[in-house]
Amino acid sequence: MATNPKEQEQRATGCPMKQAPHGGPVVLDREDPRFLAGAHEAYTHLRELGPVVRAHFGRGLTDDLEAPGTPPGGERFFVTRYDEAVETLLDGRVSSDFRTGMTPEQRGRLAYMPEELKPLAYSMLMLDPPDHTRLRKLVQPSFTARAMETLRPRIQRIVDQRLDEVEREAAARGEAVSERRMDLIRAFAYPVPITVISDMLGIPDEDRAQVHTWAEGLLSEDGPKEMNEQRRAVLRTFNGYLTGLFERKRRTPGEDMISQMLVVQEEGDRLSEQEMVSMVFILFFAGHVTTVNLIGNGVVALLTHPEQLARLRADPALAKGAVEETLRYAGPVDYMSTPRIVREDMEIAGCPIARGEKLTVGLASANRDPRHFANPDAFDITRPDAHRNIAFGKGIHVCIGAPLARLEGQLAFETLFRRYPDLRLAVPVESLHLGTSSLRGYTQVPVLF
Repeated sequence: MATNPKEQEQRATGCPMKQAPHGGPVVLDREDPRFLAGAHEAYTHLRELGPVVRAHFGRGLTDDLEAPGTPPGGERFFVTRYDEAVETLLDGRVSSDFRTGMTPEQRGRLAYMPEELKPLAYSMLMLDPPDHTRLRKLVQPSFTARAMETLRPRIQRIVDQRLDEVEREAAARGEAVSERRMDLIRAFAYPVPITVISDMLGIPDEDRAQVHTWAEGLLSEDGPKEMNEQRRAVLRTFNGYLTGLFERKRRTPGEDMISQMLVVQEEGDRLSEQEMVSMVFILFFAGHVTTVNLIGNGVVALLTHPEQLARLRADPALAKGAVEETLRYAGPVDYMSTPRIVREDMEIAGCPIARGEKLTVGLASANRDPRHFANPDAFDITRPDAHRNIAFGKGIHVCIGAPLARLEGQLAFETLFRRYPDLRLAVPVESLHLGTSSLRGYTQVPVLF
């Protein structure tokens, strides 16, 4: 980690290399708490170096999918500024498929890929058109803005029911109104979106406690070795569960998304069993994980910016603006989890990038680019262009669950601050810790209400 603004710059390749005071490269590692604590300061210095820089990364989501012998993380290009980030995300020469840079021999070894890694490897996250287009088209109608509006009453009921239960738990502990306690993440920000996506997919009520436990296992924060082994074991179990669930849905279909996809599969729309598992796997996690951090990060931002919170309380319609500004100011993802592969020689902002090179787009860095957002380090829920944030990406790989996350965040903010006018942090903000998983969010947010 390095956050010193006087760090040296190396331009041997025509693109600057971020360097630490000791002369070594910075490691952008979301699993390093020290990096997370100073990430925005580091991004500021990277933007000053240039729109495209070279940096080292820690272990990432796709490292286990790389060709044998490839070291985890490694050095690659990092896009730091907004305009270049959008340009890169929209460029068809930049591939999302980790197989793009593999030799035929390396591709052949993929046949022996562990079963638990296949849902990720064959998901929409890792595919380019035409496969990506075909798969996304099957589920996109369920995540349009219009579809979200039909879900609004149901999501509102889930939000209210969860808070009713939180109040009952506080009453059982004998806590007085305005002195009641909860961990916002565990008691509210986590259960609401996971209930919503379970409803949409059609995960039976009797299975949800176990499914939620698996989800928590995949988001655990053990050490790298233990984390890897534990998550792979959970993936194997979850994959097996989905295969069994599909059989149950074939026998007794419902009106849920899994049943609908099974009908598509049986009608011959080229949806294989592996693609079914991958699709549900990604929808389940994309449908709740980022929302947890959106709610947690937004509530902390509002509670630590009292003038903005006063605006929201005076005008609840500003909840939509609060969501967009949270995404821009404290979004749930620092940079693209999956590195992109360059298909052919190209340039970004005059920086030559050769075919086969890897690059990563800095979403959080772009969202605080002063060339695009005025006074970017200020949190302002009335910011007129906050909706132009790229917290969920851009282009064909924009997060399919983004409309759902936005609606859930909006209802969460509206309801929390309407029901609990005295909602406040129970601990100093400095004592809150960011999790060291692949996303950016707090492990706990103790509040009084």
